[in-house]
Amino acid sequence: MKLNKYLQGILYNWPAKILSLVFAVLVYAFIQFSTMGSRVVSIPIDVQLPLVLEAESLVPASIEVSIKGNEDIIYLINPESIDASLDFSSVQEAGIATAPVVLRYEEDVFESAGIALQADPQYYRILFNEGSDP
Repeated sequence: MKLNKYLQGILYNWPAKILSLVFAVLVYAFIQFSTMGSRVVSIPIDVQLPLVLEAESLVPASIEVSIKGNEDIIYLINPESIDASLDFSSVQEAGIATAPVVLRYEEDVFESAGIALQADPQYYRILFNEGSDP
């Protein structure tokens, strides 16, 4: 008989209890997503060019990196702790070559804090021509 009383207590006014639970989950999700922010920083980029070819188009000196995560944390990140590089050293012939921007950072620290980094743009294209001999 006692089990029946407990079951009746749980099931009594169950629509209000379910609605309250759903409302609590929605409030929690709203608070979590409202504290998410984005910060854009400009960092220098290391570009490896091929030895036998000359770059005809603009070679970037810096790149913008978007830091996304909790607003309280993303402004504590030192942009100098992020390294960016482009590697065109394997290009062997003249023409347009594409390479991805590689970001190096302490992945364990950033991922444990829920922080994501993204380079803008993620790929660069550079036009290469044969080098002129003097």
